[in-house]
Amino acid sequence: MEQRFVKESRTYKTSRIFPTDVNNHNTLFGGKLMAYIDDIASISASKHCRRSVVTASTDSVDFLSPIRPTDSVCLESFVTWTGKSSMEVFVKVITEDLKTGERTIAATSFLTFVALDENKRPVQVPQVIPETEEERRLNATGTRRAEMRKTRREQSKEFSDHLITRFPWE
Repeated sequence: MEQRFVKESRTYKTSRIFPTDVNNHNTLFGGKLMAYIDDIASISASKHCRRSVVTASTDSVDFLSPIRPTDSVCLESFVTWTGKSSMEVFVKVITEDLKTGERTIAATSFLTFVALDENKRPVQVPQVIPETEEERRLNATGTRRAEMRKTRREQSKEFSDHLITRFPWE
């Protein structure tokens, strides 16, 4: 079975916060941050399996502190756990006040990606090898999160069976 170190999927993105990026509270739009998160997580997933990937789920996005125009925002992502064809990617969002240098964890997120072959069919991915304490901790709790994702997906499917597809104006 092929294996890859977590560090091989590690990816960083740093951005400045501009006036067009903020909401009426003068903090970064949550949707803008979510787009950054999905983008960088997809890069980590692709680097891990060296294949095309698709977002299977955004498992969580926890907004922990506001991101202001005086901050830079740095996203760090890496594959933490793998299944057969799926990869869990963790994204850590760190703000830095550009005037004081103070850093804060502003958000965390877990996403799941599936690797695809040339026919857009799921394909087996390499196992992940954690090395640092942070990587080992995230990897050790990955199976539990995968079980929660499976349960949530089953519940969502069951729930969706009761939803209507007719538009209100029809």
